[in-house]
Amino acid sequence: MAEPVERSSNWPLDTWGGLKDLAQRDTQHTWRLTAGSAVLGLVVATGAVLAAGPWDNGQRKAERQLAAAPDRTGGAHHGRTAPGAVEAAPSAPAVLDALAAAVARTAPQDAARLRSTLAPLLAAPALGKRPAASVIDTATGKQLYGHAASAPRTPASTVKIATTAAALSALGPDHRIATTVRLSPDSRTLTLVGGGDPTLTSSALRSLAGTAARTLRDAGAPAVRVAYDTSRYTGPARHPIGPNDNIAPVTALMVDEGRLDGTDRGPAPRSQDPAGDAARAFAAHLEKAGVEVTGRPRHAQPPAKARTVATHRSAPLSALVERTLTNSDNDIAEALARQTAIAAGESADFAGARRAVTAELKKLKAPLTGARLADGSGLDREDRVSADLLATLLARAADPERPELRPVLTGLPVAGFTGTLGGRYTGTSGGTGLIRAKTGTLTGVNSLAGTVVDPQGRLLAFAFLASGTPSGPEAESALDALATALSRPAR
Repeated sequence: MAEPVERSSNWPLDTWGGLKDLAQRDTQHTWRLTAGSAVLGLVVATGAVLAAGPWDNGQRKAERQLAAAPDRTGGAHHGRTAPGAVEAAPSAPAVLDALAAAVARTAPQDAARLRSTLAPLLAAPALGKRPAASVIDTATGKQLYGHAASAPRTPASTVKIATTAAALSALGPDHRIATTVRLSPDSRTLTLVGGGDPTLTSSALRSLAGTAARTLRDAGAPAVRVAYDTSRYTGPARHPIGPNDNIAPVTALMVDEGRLDGTDRGPAPRSQDPAGDAARAFAAHLEKAGVEVTGRPRHAQPPAKARTVATHRSAPLSALVERTLTNSDNDIAEALARQTAIAAGESADFAGARRAVTAELKKLKAPLTGARLADGSGLDREDRVSADLLATLLARAADPERPELRPVLTGLPVAGFTGTLGGRYTGTSGGTGLIRAKTGTLTGVNSLAGTVVDPQGRLLAFAFLASGTPSGPEAESALDALATALSRPAR
């Protein structure tokens, strides 16, 4: 029986987690359109932008520093400006002076009053007997509230915060994962080489085949054999959770995450041989392009002198991170853990990924006492992290000196609107639209970690972890109440 885990939203994904599609939702979400106009305006103008760092005279300090840098880039999804290209538009004039001044003058949350607000909520029976919590002011790095904050707990999918932060730190937001096709020196064998991109689509595979077919025609090759190479990953492909609709076998070559039902998120029937399926589909595309394919695809590495004749690159790592967090995508999370291992020179398996991710988090000076990163997705119950670790990583992602980590924040679901928080908050909830957080759900385990702008206009990072929860829905409501309390004035 499959392990019950959180289900992701089926709403379209964009950088803001699908906010542009609000008007297309059914009538049961009509209230959100009314509340959303005002609330999301606040989120975009204050919450999400404050996540990029302190403000000064209406402009982010990090943005201003980046604009002044001699080697500017266009952000997480863009490369460097090419010689002769159109220069970026200058920054807008200071239009948020009043907000900036108010934030600068406002003191941080009073820790004692915050404690009196959160402690009773954390004691809710729905959160079990061993809840843990950490709340950090991202501007100062100071912990405002902690309860068993350094104690390791099972994080479920909130461990994806650690996985994605490590990957961004090790590889950078512009990194792309390549899938290639290599032709043997005698032009008789084409090898489809997996680079570890679980988001490779059927259309991208067709394009690879088309490009390779043109090369074969130019070479006058009468027929070819097809091979496929998954050697970039090592170790067992099966996740310790076993066959499960929440994740495909972890292999360096797959198409559409090995999904068999046409979906792009959430649980789905999975191929048990995603690499072989990809190779057979590739061979079929070659034949449709007019190439004669002999025999069945076989598992083999390309010859040493084979040349690359086609390449497909994934979306930038920043986009993969956002998709991982918004949709709680287990397949991408495991791929990012292995990509981190490869970058570190570790074996690209579960053990190597654990070592590499842990080492990268150490570089980020995250508290690792008791931490064990058994996998990248959080499906493994052997995972252990502290609330302090998750909250600290979120605070690091808000640091203007670490812009490469920003996708960890921009990928977080928005309460009541997107991803795994799309159905969690109601029209009467004070946290709707103001909270961005990663959820975590296993049987008896519930967690929530993210950011919220407090009544003083300061960005807070929080993590709440609960084990031994008697009811998943009740635990989720209790966690949502804790996060919502951070957005309200302390009593």
